[in-house]
Amino acid sequence: MAEIHELSEQLSNQIAAGEVIERPASVVKELAENALDAQATQIDINVVDAGLSKITISDNGQGIPKTQVALAFLPHTTSKITSRDDLFRVHSLGFRGEALASIAAVAKVTMLTATESGLGTQIDLAGGQVLAQKSQTSRQGTFISVNDLFYNTPARLKYVKSVSTELAHIADIVNRLALAHPQTAWTFANNGNILLKTSGSGDLLRTITEIYSISIGRQMLPLKGHDLDFQINGFVSLPKLTRASRNYVSLFINGRYVKNAALTKALIAGYGSKLMVGRYPLAIINLQMDPFLVDVNVHPTKQEVRLSKEDALGQLLTTSVLNTLQPQNLIPDAVANLSGTTAPKIKKEQLAMMLDATSKDFLSQSSPDAQTVQEPVAQNYQAVNSPAPITKPAEPTVEPELPTTSIFDEPKRLAAWDSRYQTEKNVWPFGQAATEEVAAKAPPVSALADQTATRFPKLRYIGQIHGTYLIAESTDGFYLIDQHAAQERVNYEKYRQAIGEVSQDQQNLLVPIVLNYSSAEQLAIQDRLPLLQQVGVQLENFGQNSFIVHTHPTWFKAGQEEATIREMIDGILADKQMTVAKFREKTAIMMSCKRAIKANHHLDDQQAKALLVKLSTAENPFNCPHGRPVLVQFTEKDLGHMFKRIQDAHESYGL
Repeated sequence: MAEIHELSEQLSNQIAAGEVIERPASVVKELAENALDAQATQIDINVVDAGLSKITISDNGQGIPKTQVALAFLPHTTSKITSRDDLFRVHSLGFRGEALASIAAVAKVTMLTATESGLGTQIDLAGGQVLAQKSQTSRQGTFISVNDLFYNTPARLKYVKSVSTELAHIADIVNRLALAHPQTAWTFANNGNILLKTSGSGDLLRTITEIYSISIGRQMLPLKGHDLDFQINGFVSLPKLTRASRNYVSLFINGRYVKNAALTKALIAGYGSKLMVGRYPLAIINLQMDPFLVDVNVHPTKQEVRLSKEDALGQLLTTSVLNTLQPQNLIPDAVANLSGTTAPKIKKEQLAMMLDATSKDFLSQSSPDAQTVQEPVAQNYQAVNSPAPITKPAEPTVEPELPTTSIFDEPKRLAAWDSRYQTEKNVWPFGQAATEEVAAKAPPVSALADQTATRFPKLRYIGQIHGTYLIAESTDGFYLIDQHAAQERVNYEKYRQAIGEVSQDQQNLLVPIVLNYSSAEQLAIQDRLPLLQQVGVQLENFGQNSFIVHTHPTWFKAGQEEATIREMIDGILADKQMTVAKFREKTAIMMSCKRAIKANHHLDDQQAKALLVKLSTAENPFNCPHGRPVLVQFTEKDLGHMFKRIQDAHESYGL
């Protein structure tokens, strides 16, 4: 066994710095929080090369007395707490006494501070060692410069991401701090370019508009709630304003930004069924409570906390959001009335039609998200003990083999399938003339069913109910078809090719679309512009944190251009590892849903029959791209059971 020895102070500080200073954004966070603890009302943050070369932070706070400047850079020195009891009643953002020591251990630092305008103190450090200290004229407050971050720990530089990624992390931290402290005026710049500037008026809604945009601010609702232990205030978005991830939910406890999955879940629960699946609100929530009820000494970054009475706080948050949104909804929430009901068990015969186990679905062959998309179907299969697939032909039709790589990488490989599922090339319009033409050109449903080797039943259209479901019969029973899911599948098999075959044909916009984002979002989008270009979306910089769009791909739906582009951008913001193939696939799913007929849309016979024709020739007619069933089957035996026509023989009753 090697000899046990004490680590040097310098090495100990570098090890501790690894927990506190993960990236340039960590430096900005710790120094900005120190400025807030010093009662600063103006904080200016400037970085060079996303903070890797230089970070400077200037504030007008209380400053540090001359005799304590050097002491502030020693490990475990702080002015925030003095006893063990203080640790359980932390009122400040900082308290561990590690930040300055950790920063100085891995960078070259210069600080100039003064408790009043006039004579201040300047100190220079490198690698945790004091190089010089002298008196210097200064205004009240503190100026600190951090240079060459990680210069003496090169291994840490290997884990630093691209400049744009690191800058986005800094912008996100500054945005959260500004939202938590709207009474402080913030300025944030990179390489001299101002990315954020707030007024410090103390008006949270004004700060929201300064960070996100005026259009976002207009869609925010004030939130309030309180009980004996907690007080809640802030803003939540209208249900129509959503994002593709939870990252736009900002929770602040006593002015500190925290991450808490239970509270985020409680917030979303307050929206009930008003949110679409996979969409999340934008929210800025301030939670005030006795510091004794929250333990912030969980992790050096202080973003993870433990809460006493967390369940009660979650319930209060859910109720507050529900009460805020209630006046916005004139239609009662029917889901709440059905919460006590139990869904009927799905029969094996119905479930088997949800997905033919032998079909070659595009997602299962090529999509990196295939497992995720098919998960709901997989769960249904497990629930009924692996039902047998539908009837298979004795001699299945030999179909062209699809490659296992992404179909978007080589769109021409789809040519072999064109004759199977493309009756017409244009966007599916449910106009009378168009549907008549499709129905006239298409072969009978029975003939197409034979071509697909009985994978899809031979259906005879009967009618439509509630403007949502189609009824059709076959020799083995009758079927209910979800018209939206059916056309969504048809559209998807069209769009997955159209989006893969990006052409130079663009539709000019009469009025350009201007998109406004926060500084953090703008930086993330800027880094992913080539990904958008792969599907024909061209964004141009248009002032601070804005983009302008002059053209769009011809396959966009008229009237939904801006919504489509925003949803595509949400997708790349939510998934940092998005590949071109995955992005094209998700875009195809989104477009297929947007252009599908919705519920309560009444079709005439020709339109309904044309839809069934196209569905029967689909590569996978059994599921929409999200994994929901397109049709379910009721066999003659099912009908007999429902009407009590199938019973035990009379002999069993002694008759």
